[in-house]
Amino acid sequence: MSEPILQISGLRRVYQTGQGPLEVLTDANLTVAPGEIVGLVGPSGSGKSSLLHAAGLLERPTAGVIRIAGQDCGSLDDRARTHIRLTTIGFVYQFHHLLPEFSALDNVALPALIAGQSRKTARARAEELLTALGLAARLEHQPAQLSGGEQQRVAVARALTNRPRLLLADEPTGNLDPATSEAVFKALGDLARDAGVGALIATHNLDMTRHMDRVLAVRDGKVVARA
Repeated sequence: MSEPILQISGLRRVYQTGQGPLEVLTDANLTVAPGEIVGLVGPSGSGKSSLLHAAGLLERPTAGVIRIAGQDCGSLDDRARTHIRLTTIGFVYQFHHLLPEFSALDNVALPALIAGQSRKTARARAEELLTALGLAARLEHQPAQLSGGEQQRVAVARALTNRPRLLLADEPTGNLDPATSEAVFKALGDLARDAGVGALIATHNLDMTRHMDRVLAVRDGKVVARA
């Protein structure tokens, strides 16, 4: 059995509000193996996004341990956390967040350029991913010239540009119609599995969970197997 790409133990997250402390996660535990697609469900406010933000090193938890590729990330400084986010983690959000003035190709190449790759190498990787996602004819199109489903596929490609080992997605098909959601999710899952990427995907779309290897639920501040 390979080492988990993501291991979360005893995660606790408390937010300070005007009405006092709000504990969203109390004792969350989960693992994601390389090449495994894990779904995360739960009602709004249950803590799904908080858990993803902690897993992606975007927020520091109140307590608990987060290991990515075996490394305990709790004591890392901001620079080291940024390096892991850039090189090891890919993110897909509900809104594509593409740069409107850039082409699809350049939007996807950007993370590789930030990581220090040459423009030629970055654009070649971007073209490879966009072609695999059925967008070979859209490489030079700007986001406004793409449909919603095409924009989100560009966002998926961008998340995979730096060959991450962990993919985190927060409602990646939340703004798409059912048929488009199906196509985008299948493309995301196929690319992740083919590359051996572990994925944790938060979704309200229970139809999509049939494509996942496991489905977990956030309930009462903990992560449990979905009944």
